[in-house]
Amino acid sequence: MLARNWRNLLESTCIPVAALALALIIFGGFCALEGHNPFAIYASLYEGAFGSWFSWQNTLLRASPLMLSALCTVLPARLGLIIIGNEGAIVISGLVAAVTGLSLTGLSPSLALLLMAIAGMATGGLWIAIIGALRHYRGVNETISSLLLNYVAILLLSHLVEGPLRDPASLNQPSTYPLAEALHLGNFPGSRIHYGLLWGLVTCTIAHFLIQRTTFGFATRVVGGNARAAKMAGLAVGKLTLAICFLAGSCAGLAGMIEVAAVHGRANGALHSNYGYTGILVAFVARQNPLAVTLVALLMGGILASGSLLQRAHGLPDATVLLFQGLVFLVILYSESWYGRMAWFQAPIADSGEGERG
Repeated sequence: MLARNWRNLLESTCIPVAALALALIIFGGFCALEGHNPFAIYASLYEGAFGSWFSWQNTLLRASPLMLSALCTVLPARLGLIIIGNEGAIVISGLVAAVTGLSLTGLSPSLALLLMAIAGMATGGLWIAIIGALRHYRGVNETISSLLLNYVAILLLSHLVEGPLRDPASLNQPSTYPLAEALHLGNFPGSRIHYGLLWGLVTCTIAHFLIQRTTFGFATRVVGGNARAAKMAGLAVGKLTLAICFLAGSCAGLAGMIEVAAVHGRANGALHSNYGYTGILVAFVARQNPLAVTLVALLMGGILASGSLLQRAHGLPDATVLLFQGLVFLVILYSESWYGRMAWFQAPIADSGEGERG
């Protein structure tokens, strides 16, 4: 059994690493066709992500929302649901958190931030729970409905910050009124890294414990394995679906609140920053493992942080990193077909405990 677990761990580690390496090779080929040295590009990617303390801070600032965003896809995936409404949940929750903060006057900053977090998490949870309800009770495909709700949330944000909630002083970028300085989430001493990073790490740890170490998590995995068998066993599949989707949306909602309280200080179009879409990629690369999400979010945060350096050092568009992300996503999806088919990671018959019976 121990040997089998090690083989599974090795397979789940080596295949994503090989897929990332393949994506790098393909990306380097595109850069070479444009007349750039691929190895210089790779060096700049590393330098912009991890080459200095300044780079590390930029990476960690981006890793925090990616962790929480990825959980919005990771948790429903344990039920067999592919939900990609992360961006919409972040946007709508950030807007509600900002409005909540603006309406809370006279409260202590700690209590106000707590209420903002609760408002953002509740909004994100309900937003994704709608998708779970449509899937379970009406048979609506969750991937399509979650994708469409992203556009609803983005357009709703645009309408409100350019209309009823707009601060007249926000000229070039329509925004809500700014939050009070006391409602800004603080940074770790001596750095630009806000405490949202700690919230992301703690949330991923709690999610891992919930899925792997509780009866609720066990029931979730049973439903994900075979929903019909779970129903026959008496499990409340509908309630589990709504609960998991609500928790998943709450994670994205917390990301939206953190972006408002720690980064922007108000709600505006910058909330639509593609962290939700990148979080989907993080979830797939991490193989729906909440603990692995923390490491993959760090890697993807580094890729995002290196975009400006690629632009300055090589004259490449800042969106070049989005091309690389797209390549990674395609290769990771393709690599799913490798699992269970490579002899290196398959246990010999003798190791499986099966033998001929005399």
